[in-house]
Amino acid sequence: MNAASLEFIPVQGMPEFLAGDDLVEHLINGLCANTTTLSNGDVLVIAQKIVSKIEGRFINLNAVNISTKALELAAQCQKDPRLVELILQESTDVVRCVPGVLIVRHKLGLVMANAGIDQSNVPGDDIALLLPQNPDASAQHLAEAMQQRLGVSVAVLISDSFGRPFRNGVCGTCIGCFGLSSLYDLRGHVDREERPLAVTQLAIGDQLCATANLVCGESNAGIPAVVVRGLADDYLKQSLPASHLVRPVQEDLFQ
Repeated sequence: MNAASLEFIPVQGMPEFLAGDDLVEHLINGLCANTTTLSNGDVLVIAQKIVSKIEGRFINLNAVNISTKALELAAQCQKDPRLVELILQESTDVVRCVPGVLIVRHKLGLVMANAGIDQSNVPGDDIALLLPQNPDASAQHLAEAMQQRLGVSVAVLISDSFGRPFRNGVCGTCIGCFGLSSLYDLRGHVDREERPLAVTQLAIGDQLCATANLVCGESNAGIPAVVVRGLADDYLKQSLPASHLVRPVQEDLFQ
């Protein structure tokens, strides 16, 4: 099952993305400029930010109507009330609100700071960028478009940088997936001692996004896409969306 090696190839020199841009065209041009040719079985890891930009997920904070609840939470977490209102609109639950930190459960089920709303590398002081409405659907659309335009079957992951419970630092995390098993189930397989595995499931989507994030970088690196080559075929046999990586609320032991 294990691949002998994995290669992570950055797609460098891509432009600033705007709402309505043709992501496939930009990717094809970027791949050509980097003399990289996609092959069947490759995986494209795409930064969430460019997907959100192309899908027009920009919000002008000055146009946000602030609720009483947002004002109350903004006072507690010491954040811009306009931003807090947006966070509430994108969330189903407030998990924790303390000075400097607002952790929520996003509509997608993701538990994260600020509902994933970002202002870094977004033009304009009062412009915020939301997560894609349906990252799994975005990944599927991109994979199918690449198949149509290039004639190759590739998997697509959409990656965002998350903080993690009880761990310092951020890590690339899979929020959208098409064309591979985001969660690979090893239950029922046996270990080297012939003991059956009872609970092991591999977060393949997260592992690939975390490694690709080392290639993309943060801050001003400006590398929004990475080609992963050499992934074992077993992981590509079934397409399992990133939503399967989200633990159901009823299994939350820390509520």
